[in-house]
Amino acid sequence: MRLTRRQFVATAGLGALAGCASDADVGSEDTPTATDTATATETPTPTAASVADAPVPTTDEVLSLSRDPGDFESLAVSGGPPKDGIPSIDDPAFVGADGVDFLDPGDPVFGVALNGAAKAYPQKILVQHEIVNDRLGDLPVAVTYCPLTGTVQGFERGATTFGVSGRLINNNLVMYDRATEAWWPQMLATSIPGPWNPGPGTRSLREFGLVWTTWEQWRDLHPDTQVLSTETGFAKNYGRDPYGGYNPRAGYYDSEGTLFDTLEQADRFSKKRVFVGARTTAGAVAFDKSRLLEERVVTGELGGTPVVAVSDPRLDTGYVYLNPDEQTVTVDGETVSVGDSSHDPDALPLTRIHAFDAMWFAWLGFYPDTDVYA
Repeated sequence: MRLTRRQFVATAGLGALAGCASDADVGSEDTPTATDTATATETPTPTAASVADAPVPTTDEVLSLSRDPGDFESLAVSGGPPKDGIPSIDDPAFVGADGVDFLDPGDPVFGVALNGAAKAYPQKILVQHEIVNDRLGDLPVAVTYCPLTGTVQGFERGATTFGVSGRLINNNLVMYDRATEAWWPQMLATSIPGPWNPGPGTRSLREFGLVWTTWEQWRDLHPDTQVLSTETGFAKNYGRDPYGGYNPRAGYYDSEGTLFDTLEQADRFSKKRVFVGARTTAGAVAFDKSRLLEERVVTGELGGTPVVAVSDPRLDTGYVYLNPDEQTVTVDGETVSVGDSSHDPDALPLTRIHAFDAMWFAWLGFYPDTDVYA
């Protein structure tokens, strides 16, 4: 029998301050929660005028989907907490690297350097909120994390904000935007019909990459980074992860179990084996992360087009590039050579496509026809 997230927290014996704990009835969409010092009423409801002025930034082309958008809506299940029962951080505060006393060197953080800003979002904070509505320079963004699928993704948000819908598809976070009330499954980054807006049209969000790395590695590469503060305005115990832990790995992250049904049987590999996945309008590709970190360069195809994945030993992460001319890519110390020129792993003279870490069961469920290199 599958456990709800609320039941999982109770079974694990973790405190009621855990971010995914909720007193809401399973399946309830309207039951309010009162465990946080900030309540749902602190998130303003957009007016008709503000909605008209706050479209969600989307791409010109829609990402490839394995099902009709309406089919995904029918697969959504309650995760336990209701809409906004897991509260997004809408007014984030940051501290400099020298002011961080709540992170150990090996603690996971999600880093981004974009638009003149370098920031780190600790996993131990995002596990209890899942969405941070922030700005990178003058760019409004949403930094999102789903602990059940191990996925971290960044999206442009325009003049609106994103919240947690209380629903999951394939164990993955379903976001909603407060401008149109459309549903956006995080991994798909594409709108599907939802109960508050049954016909938003199918659109894909503008994405940017975040790096899953450790605090020590991110700080070494970006000593001027800002770090999301534990002063979030919510009464949370950020020293305890309701699902277990990453440093060292334990609990949900170190087991084969999932809390909800998966869309596909993931028997080929361990369910929570980490892959670096990329998807475009043409299809999807996944590279085993451990192999990529070891070999540094792995070639493959995405929708029939040659691609190359390269690892970055500075951050223990990977990037995926289109390589239609099949240029020779080799490792040259910590740099990567393309032909006769050497570059940092994140700056090859090829077209880089958005890629992110994901647990195998989650990637396979959304992209069953993916090309796989393991």
